[in-house]
Formats: sequence, structure tokens, C-alpha cells
Amino acid sequence: MTNSPGRPVDLDAVAQLVDQLERDLARARTGGASVDTLRAEVEQLRVALASGAPSEEDVSRGLKGLRSRLHDLGDELETDAFIGADYLTRIGRLLGLT
Repeated sequence: MTNSPGRPVDLDAVAQLVDQLERDLARARTGGASVDTLRAEVEQLRVALASGAPSEEDVSRGLKGLRSRLHDLGDELETDAFIGADYLTRIGRLLGLT
């Protein structure tokens, strides 16, 4: 699978990232609309990855949505900024942005 610049998307790395995000989100404060939206986006990406042959478009869209949502959460996650930055960097690499 390749993303738009022609660089392959490592589905195993994406799946590991989704697993780690789910674990971290389970520990996050509940009740925040942004966190709940991020959880929903992670679940949507998990469903796309679980399909027999995930489409490049679904995976790329899911990663871009996660990236956008993590940017939005920046203000709310001040104490977790380093974790958010790590995810942003990893997602950027997966999308071939860095």
C-alpha cells in the first residue's frame, strides 16, 4: 500500500500505533468531547485496518484525521504534550510528511 507521494504505508506500524493510542486514551480523562472524538477516530481506523484488505484511502484518511485531532487536543493535553508530539511525529512519518 502506498500513500499519495508514492511512499508505502506500513500497515503493521499503523496497527501498533492504533493499539498504543487506544491504551493511552483509556487512561485519558473521560468526558472531554475532543478525547471522545479522538477515541472514535481511533476506532474507525481500527475497523479499516481489520478489514481483509484495507483501502489506502481509508487508512490515509484515518491517519490524517488522527493527526488533525491530536493537533486540536494540543491545548487540552498540555501535560501530555510530549506524548502528543511523539504521535504527531510518528503519524507524519507514516504519511511520508517528515
